[in-house]
Amino acid sequence: MINFEHRTGPVFSPEPTYPQRDVPDWFQDAKLGIFVHWGLYSVPAWASLPEEGVQPDDEYAMHSYAEWYANTVRIPHSPAHIRHNKKYGIGTSYEDFAHMWHAEKFHPRAMVDLFVEAGARYLVPTTKHHDGFCLWNTDTTNFSAAQRGPQRDIIQEFHDSAREAKLKFGVYFSGAHDWHVAHFPPIESDRDLFVYRRNDPEFARYAADQLRELIDRFHPDILWNDIEWPDSGKSNEDYALASLFRKYFSTVPDGVVNDRWGIPYHGYLTREYSIIDSVIPEPWEATRGLGHSFGYNTNEDENNTLSAPALIDLLVDTVSKNGNLLINVGPRADGTIPELQQNSLRGLGQWLKTNGEAIYGTRVFIDADSRKASQRYTRNDGELFIFVDPSQRSDVEIPSGCPSDASVRWLGNSSPAERNGLAVQIPDSLRSGSLAVCAVRMK
Repeated sequence: MINFEHRTGPVFSPEPTYPQRDVPDWFQDAKLGIFVHWGLYSVPAWASLPEEGVQPDDEYAMHSYAEWYANTVRIPHSPAHIRHNKKYGIGTSYEDFAHMWHAEKFHPRAMVDLFVEAGARYLVPTTKHHDGFCLWNTDTTNFSAAQRGPQRDIIQEFHDSAREAKLKFGVYFSGAHDWHVAHFPPIESDRDLFVYRRNDPEFARYAADQLRELIDRFHPDILWNDIEWPDSGKSNEDYALASLFRKYFSTVPDGVVNDRWGIPYHGYLTREYSIIDSVIPEPWEATRGLGHSFGYNTNEDENNTLSAPALIDLLVDTVSKNGNLLINVGPRADGTIPELQQNSLRGLGQWLKTNGEAIYGTRVFIDADSRKASQRYTRNDGELFIFVDPSQRSDVEIPSGCPSDASVRWLGNSSPAERNGLAVQIPDSLRSGSLAVCAVRMK
């Protein structure tokens, strides 16, 4: 996957001055957020499944992201194009889905309650994806959920429910791509991704007006931009990012931005569907869907969806490497969350009820012998937490840098921990469950 932090765009003279902000502690403490990809693409709700041996020239025609349907369906002879014409009829456009999307079963507080049950500490819904369809009541276009389809201000409803539930609230925004107001050919390569996008001042103002609305109306704790920003909006103009960031941080002093703006400044790094081999020193966030897609894909089943144990393992692996996990939920068009996704989220939440102290508010632990293949670590001010798969071993080894007389306990088990030197026996009661956590007192 593409990493964005080194894309810095054109050079302007004088160079814009961006307000510098450290990533706030609340973000590094939160560890778990929920992404929600929901929009017109949830009506067809279809994408190809990943296949081995797909040639680079065909990767975008075989795109596994359902939220990219508006692009994929325009690629001649793509599976989405062929299926679309057969199912909806030749001449049916992507924008016609605005008449088919009703969101009739969308109950935002019930959805947010599920996210809280899963253990999430922040929520980031898509406000506008690359298709240009806005999910809030914007003054910039009538191509929105408030005026078409559901005729509801979906982002306002998400915002109000998240605030009531004491979740931090962020907004996803597609900065450089808006296929509704662009006339480029379909994107068929990574090169096209950055070539086929508008960089003119008019579009930069349009994007800035939309982002300014989101800041003013929702005071989002996170600005989560995707795939860069129009180059004309990276200058010193009052509609450019430097000015927008000054406005944002004056409105939300403890806010944070991600790294996908295409400018020299970023807040935290993002990694999408990536395998991270070691600790990343900067604050970062892993993001992916519970399946291969972010938007709901009816082509996926339990074989393509993270189970609860796999989701737990992903969270632990991410946090142990200094990251947050932003796991995505893709609702159906009617506003319900598929049962497979609900089950995984609830399983994660159950595990966090017992083991959350080893996740929330922790920081990375690095020690000379702390990177054994089967063990991962976090720490707080007083304890070291060691994660271990009890089905793979009978004990856990305490790193040699810990105090020799350190007390030890197992989260979720009240029996005294049995140890032999640096080796601690895993209790039988934990052997049938998911990852077990051993806490070692460091003071």
